Amino acid sequence: MELEIAIFFTIQTLKKLRRRDFLYMTGVGLGATMMPNMPAFGKIISVEESLTPVDVALKKKMADIALNAAKSKGATYADVRIGRYLNQVVATRETRVENISNAESYGLGVRVIANGSWGFAATNNMDDASIAKAAEAAVAIAKGNSKLMEEPVQLAPQKGFGEVSWKTPIEINAFEVPIKDKVDLLLKVNSEAMKGGAKFISSNLFMINEQKYFASTDGSYIDQDIHRIWPNFTLTKTDSASGKFETRSALSAPMGMGFEYLSPKDDEKIKGGPVTMYKKRYDILEDVREAAVHVDEKLKAKPIAPGKYDLVLDPSHLFLTIHESVGHPTELDRVLGYEANYAGTSFLTLDKWESKKFNFGSKEVNILADKTEAGSLGAVGYDDEGVKCGNWDIIKDGILVNYQTIRDQAHILGLKASQGCCYADSWDSIQFQRMPNVSLAPGNAALSAADMVKNVEKGIYMFGRNSYSIDQQRYNFQFSAQLAYEIKEGKIVGMLKDAAYQANTQEFWNSCVQRCDKNDYRLGGTFSDGKGQPGQVSAVSHGSATSRFNGVNVINTGRKLG
Repeated sequence: MELEIAIFFTIQTLKKLRRRDFLYMTGVGLGATMMPNMPAFGKIISVEESLTPVDVALKKKMADIALNAAKSKGATYADVRIGRYLNQVVATRETRVENISNAESYGLGVRVIANGSWGFAATNNMDDASIAKAAEAAVAIAKGNSKLMEEPVQLAPQKGFGEVSWKTPIEINAFEVPIKDKVDLLLKVNSEAMKGGAKFISSNLFMINEQKYFASTDGSYIDQDIHRIWPNFTLTKTDSASGKFETRSALSAPMGMGFEYLSPKDDEKIKGGPVTMYKKRYDILEDVREAAVHVDEKLKAKPIAPGKYDLVLDPSHLFLTIHESVGHPTELDRVLGYEANYAGTSFLTLDKWESKKFNFGSKEVNILADKTEAGSLGAVGYDDEGVKCGNWDIIKDGILVNYQTIRDQAHILGLKASQGCCYADSWDSIQFQRMPNVSLAPGNAALSAADMVKNVEKGIYMFGRNSYSIDQQRYNFQFSAQLAYEIKEGKIVGMLKDAAYQANTQEFWNSCVQRCDKNDYRLGGTFSDGKGQPGQVSAVSHGSATSRFNGVNVINTGRKLG
């Protein structure tokens, strides 16, 4: 199906439009310029088609058509993103294959500044005339926006890089692995689960390849090939006597890697505790066997006694707490209120940063933003504004020192350049500020998780993500885990159920007293962090080593009133 769309967008600064105003103006601007068709997510293609890339010379030719057309209509700045997004999913349950899909979405988006305001349009008709038409529409939209503008866009300077490229450093392209091999692996996972007594088992492989080309009037022509993978399963057992059931999902992490992630290596495993954990290689068969045992333990686990505990949090759990209580509240657009209508604001207001002494956490807390970490979901060479990616401190020795910015936000913090946090989830989506990888640095002193546990008198050791809630300012929260173990006098004495900790962000991070060393450091993450209106998703990782938090309030989520 042929499709062409144009999307109105404007960003202003400090006196900026809020997102609800943006939505109102979208209707006004579009009604005055053109009537778009609804976009389709993509089309189903063969595996063979997915392995044939678009020629770089052709992408440069298309980009130049768009840039020249935009300038000819009065754009003072323009950038073009040509995106080919490949998504493959293999899904199974027990002894059968539930679904296999291989989808492609391919098109071009043009963003411009004209008369001091943003405009954006997109098309998946890739002929010369349609590309030029999309660029011209973006300029027309920008000029329409400028009539409602309070102040012009202030775009941080960015040098052009010429013709450059970047690729995820993969060993095995997941799209080249035969579907049969993937199905066989997942069905073997299911078989192992059922041998272990599972009543139900579902397993999945999610694979993504973003082939992205960026060009701008700054002089950049950037070709990137980005790969991500996520193997997962959920195992369920029931107690026939009570009718109760328990589940355990995979303790894998979605990664910015190829199919090599599923090639187990002993030196990438962390053993010796109640759960085998994995670094940059994952043994899905070993994990599902352990999961069957863990579910038996969960069915027999004793309820948590509410009270204050020292928490030992594994990275497979802590990543989500980092994401929600550190990653989101340090997004500058959220701090400024641009996300208030959808996802809330932030307690980390500019005055706290300006004070240069706001106590976010203890001196153990050093939070780093990093768009370059190998194996992470957010690793790219350049962001979707053509900014070369790097890393920077957000929290240093417990003090708030920075946020996350893009080119039209940098001046708000007095920065001379963007931090490279711009991303769009598709060629037909406008790029905006998205979270980089945000991670808790490991400790400097040699310390394993086993040694950390030895010094805990009364505590809980938590693994895996589970249910959570957090308020709209990212301040008050509650998190639970897939697996929770009681620690008494330095020893793990058994599994607990219904344990969740409650705190506010400052209180929690000020209770951080110890971090394991770099040998325990691992990544967790999400494929689909939601943000924006219209909504977009992004993939982001959060690293940490096992960390200890003292005197945290723990509740029993299974208790009933009355």
